[in-house]
Amino acid sequence: MKIDRLLAILTTLLQKDRTTAPELAERFEVSRRTVGRDLDTLCQAGIPIVTYQGNGGGISIADGFKLDKSILTADELSTMIAALKGIGSVASQSHIERMLDKLHAGSDTVISINEPIMIDLSSYHKGQLTEKIEMVKKAVLETRIIEFDYSYAKGDTHRRIEPCFVIFQWSAWYVFGFCLERQDWRLFKLLRLWNLKLCADRYSPRVIPLEKRDFNIRYTGNIQLVALFDPAVKYQLIESYGMDCFTITDDGLLLSLGFTNRAFLISWLLSFGKKVKVLEPSDIKEEIKNAANDILLNYC
Repeated sequence: MKIDRLLAILTTLLQKDRTTAPELAERFEVSRRTVGRDLDTLCQAGIPIVTYQGNGGGISIADGFKLDKSILTADELSTMIAALKGIGSVASQSHIERMLDKLHAGSDTVISINEPIMIDLSSYHKGQLTEKIEMVKKAVLETRIIEFDYSYAKGDTHRRIEPCFVIFQWSAWYVFGFCLERQDWRLFKLLRLWNLKLCADRYSPRVIPLEKRDFNIRYTGNIQLVALFDPAVKYQLIESYGMDCFTITDDGLLLSLGFTNRAFLISWLLSFGKKVKVLEPSDIKEEIKNAANDILLNYC
């Protein structure tokens, strides 16, 4: 059973400084490709697995996540199970319950399926999302190019990419890979792509530059917004940017924050209607005024 094997592989990695894919394949009587898929699943669940090439190389968990115990504690198991349940929310199959039954059998520690932490990484479009994730995973494991139609701010486009992995970030699922049309690394939101196809063409995996792996680097905050918000929307500001994002003044909640995506910023500000007043920058202020006038014309 896959979940049982994932737990066993994780326990092995926690107990040993380093192992290899052939060793894991022999121990669990599966192919190296199956081991690769299992390691990919653990990575998606948030387990920091790293590989080392050359003599003395192998597979291990990143420093700082080692345990000097022969078994996982109840808290550690609960954390791991919560992560795996999160992956299960977008997986085509889940055997978590049966795994927990096995863990509970003959043990003094009771681990309930009703974990206090529930993670659901799916969405309203779970069905098509699961299908896309499975197809991208298959493409990565078989080093095959994928192609799809994609909708974004500039319109619709058709892309062919060499996929590297699926990532859940900024509350959405993306596929990251090398775009053959742009000859550069790109992120594509899974819910914006359709007609996804697995091509027969294969590719040789490229080395991903370190700066391309830092997905937050694209958010540099080069648009400095200063705005006054009505106290009634305090909860929305806290939800989006935390308790310390604004200053309470006699005129309202003063927010001073950096943004990168202009289109997102305009849309976000308009969602507050009359409960926000932009102070700076002047061009954003004017764009909000123009948008408000355009909205008014729709109702004249």
